[in-house]
Parts: sequence; structure tokens; C-alpha cells
Amino acid sequence: MLQTMKFSGTLILSFILLVGCTNAETESSDSEPREEKTSTNDVFRQLEDEYDARLGIYALDTGTNQTVKHREDERFAYGSTHKALSVGVLLQQNNLNELDQTITFTYDDLVNYNPITEKHVDTGMTLREISDAAIRHSDNTAANLILEQIGGPEGFKEALRKIGDDVTNPERIEPELNEVEPGETQDTSTPEALATSLQAFTTGDALPSEKQDLLIDWLKRNTTGDALIRAGVPEGWEVGDKTGSASYGTRNDIAIIWPPNGDPIFLAVLSSRDQKDAESDDELIEKATEEVFNILTK
Repeated sequence: MLQTMKFSGTLILSFILLVGCTNAETESSDSEPREEKTSTNDVFRQLEDEYDARLGIYALDTGTNQTVKHREDERFAYGSTHKALSVGVLLQQNNLNELDQTITFTYDDLVNYNPITEKHVDTGMTLREISDAAIRHSDNTAANLILEQIGGPEGFKEALRKIGDDVTNPERIEPELNEVEPGETQDTSTPEALATSLQAFTTGDALPSEKQDLLIDWLKRNTTGDALIRAGVPEGWEVGDKTGSASYGTRNDIAIIWPPNGDPIFLAVLSSRDQKDAESDDELIEKATEEVFNILTK
């Protein structure tokens, strides 16, 4: 009798273990999207290891609502990517005729990088020309003139808050805004916030269509981005972007990307390194972009 009971207990225990194994397999099957996300993040972690850098990614395909994310809510110094957004605010605050007013400045206003403005100190430039210089040539004096027009960093911040960007944190002007220590929040943003604000100004409700067209034209004709996101998108796709650099090897690019047939994709790729004087690497942005589109076009 004792042997029979022991045998029955063994059968019951075996049955419980079998049921437990079956349930575990079901849970694993149900969590496949999570495993896919982990696999996606592994791709970007491998790039971080390869290039000895921290990488932030946020991509949104507006046609499918598919996203690709990696450290999307971590802060990075935004560098000159802010120029795309500050020009967006300038367009909000001025009608198209007002963009033709001439702004004068002096040699004392020139800062560390002035490829366009330094040629026009004697004549001044229109707001339209200054915007072109800030976005297409990343002219820092032009960026400061725009910030002055929109109320300085505080006015810039207030305008961003009104379009729903509660993250991007303007506090200084060029070139000081590029010096950001780890853990500081001044003059930083996140991949998701930058991509979302770029979307608001280019295809969202922040600007009317004629001003969106003007901003998009400047972004498409940017002269500083050939080796970054533009180098990593599939052949034949069109890109409008704004690049940026800062201390700690920071190298960034934010873009709106048009496939040959389909709705635009918004992408922010931000990167930084551990050492203050570290060099940046354009190739990291290119490779990260390639991986984003490998995921989006599967």
C-alpha cells in the first residue's frame, strides 16, 4: 500500500512539473516582442562597444507608427541640432515678409564659427539669410542672432514648451552651449524629444505649410550632414537634417527622411564619449542609421 501511494505521488509531481514547463513555454511565446526589442538594443550596444561611445536613437515611421528606440529618453548635449528648432520658432514668430528685414551686427558679435556671417558684417543679413546660414552652414553667429530675435534661450525654451517639448533645455548661447558636463541638463535634450519637436515644426501643427516648406528646404540643402544620417539611409531616399557637435565627443544628427514611396520617417541619432576632449566619429552615426533602417525595412 505504501509503495502504491509513493508511486501515485511521483505521478502527481511529474504532472505538476509538466504543467509548469508548458506554462513557461507559453509565457516565452507571449513575450516574443520583448525578446525582439532586446535583440534590437543588442545591435546598438554592439555599436557602442565597437566605437567606445554612448548612443541614443529614436526613429518614427509616420506611415506605420513603427518606432526604433535605444536610450531614447537619456540626455545628450544637443549641440547645433538646436538650430533647426530655433529657426522653427523664428518662423512661428514672424510672417514671411518679416523674414526679409535686415539685421545688423558687428565684429564683436562674431564667435568661434562664422563661415557666412563674417562675410556680411558691413552689410547685415536678412532673417531669411541668417536662418539659411544657421541651418545649412551651422554658422554660430547666425544662431545667436536668431536666439536674440526669439527672446534668448529663455524665449526659445518657452516656445518649445508651447509645442509640447518639456525636455529640451536651452540655457546658453553659442559657443558656450556646447560645453556640457556629464549629468548636467543645461543645453541638453533626448533623442525622442528632438525628433518629436522636429516633426512638430516640419509636418505637425507648429507651423503653416508655407513656413514648413521653407524650413524643410533649408534642411534638405544642409551642407554639413553628408557623412552622417545621409550616408546611412537606403539609396534613393531624400534627407533633410541638422547636425551638431559638443564636448565629450558628442556627435549628433536629427533628420526627416522620405522614402521613394511612403510617409516621412523622423530620426534622431545622438552620441557621446567619456572623455571631455574625445573626438567624435561620423561613422558611428552612419552605422547606427543603417541599423535603424535594417529594422524598419524588415
